[in-house]
Amino acid sequence: MGMSEYFGKEGLQMNTDIRILSPCGMLGYGFPEQSFMNGMEFELHGIVVDAGSTDGGPHKLGAGVSIVSKRAVKKDLDIMITNGLSRKIPIIIGSAGGSGAQTHVNWTLDIIDEILDERGLQAKVSVIWADFTQQEIHQAKEEGRIKALSPNIPPLTSELIDSTNSIVAQMGHEPIVEALKQGVDIIVCGRAYDPSPFAAIGIYHGKDPGLSYHLGKILECGALCAEPGTTKDSILGTISDDSFTVQSLNPDRNCSPTSVAAHTFYEKEHPYILHGPGFTLDLEHCRFEEVEKGVVRVTGSRFLPAEKYFIKLEGARRVAYRTFVVAGIRDPILIGKLEEVEEYVRNQAREYYREIPESDYQIQFYNYGKNGVLGSKEPESFTGHEIGVMFEVVAKTQELANSICATVRSTFLHYGYDGRKSTAGNLAFPFAPSDIEFGPVYEFSVYHLMEMKNNAFRIEHR
Repeated sequence: MGMSEYFGKEGLQMNTDIRILSPCGMLGYGFPEQSFMNGMEFELHGIVVDAGSTDGGPHKLGAGVSIVSKRAVKKDLDIMITNGLSRKIPIIIGSAGGSGAQTHVNWTLDIIDEILDERGLQAKVSVIWADFTQQEIHQAKEEGRIKALSPNIPPLTSELIDSTNSIVAQMGHEPIVEALKQGVDIIVCGRAYDPSPFAAIGIYHGKDPGLSYHLGKILECGALCAEPGTTKDSILGTISDDSFTVQSLNPDRNCSPTSVAAHTFYEKEHPYILHGPGFTLDLEHCRFEEVEKGVVRVTGSRFLPAEKYFIKLEGARRVAYRTFVVAGIRDPILIGKLEEVEEYVRNQAREYYREIPESDYQIQFYNYGKNGVLGSKEPESFTGHEIGVMFEVVAKTQELANSICATVRSTFLHYGYDGRKSTAGNLAFPFAPSDIEFGPVYEFSVYHLMEMKNNAFRIEHR
């Protein structure tokens, strides 16, 4: 009996547990194949993996490149596709390619095509695009449907929209459920709200959306909810009518009420309130209990539909170019005067290039080993004998960044600070060349909420 026959016309069977396998916390991070195969022993209704994040900043979206390597993504997908297709288990990839824009999705589709061709397999593939044109964002702005994500986000101006070539939005579960209704084998999503691809499986099968999204919040990070936690291992989630359970698929890891509850707090600005596309998830009254060894049951998750349906927009634009240098310092006299020397070096470079407006570039120093992480907020006093210093120049052009960085490096290298016992060699360079041309620098120019009037995510069936 096929899955569509078993679940009926709309895929609903209210008294059937729905099982979702999350191979890892990020497609391309890798996972033990045995853990994944342990999951294959269950009757699964979906293999779902998140592939995206904004944790690394705007560069991947702006540059149109992936977070992880093609080799790693292909290795993970090969295991998922060969086992999922043979068992008729839908496979869903969220935020394909890392940022979920068209170039990232196409990159992922090419990898899937390679696997299917090499394995001699066929699959029905649906693509859900998450890209928005500048004109669509302009229109939404004119209609008053755009607002800042938080108070620290500046208003979205027409200039920002025009200078941002890649704009995506985080989809909810709705278009993914629509794709599932078509009986497809693989769904490749553009940018998605991280839990949505997981929640779509439960909601498609008629399960409570609060439980479905809460489970999705946990599964999207792989085995990070287990002990010891990691994003590089597999986890199983099972949704029933009034609860869901989570369990590790690796005997070396164990889920406990504490570990699962702790992960519920992960990456949230509020302890139990989580905002998503068109809803709020209220987890205030959740209960976590171990029903058998390593199996944690969760109850009390509440899905509250919002009055207005907002989706999060993400857009990145190129703003500058970067060159940087990494070096070591061990001279205790220089270490004692480090900030003073750095300020002198910065001022001398500015004086040397006084014909260049200071608004065209920035010179920054990062002293790792001495307040390099927390900066002026570091509560511990410095006691080290050596420091790794990194200085960067961010400028309007790559040539300008290279030039100023070279001046900063040579000035720093030969600066004759008071008490110096040598004539040169303030910096120890681990690499040659010492100056590293980083390339374009991007910023999140669009990081706003847009009210949706209807489903704006286009589904393409291949």
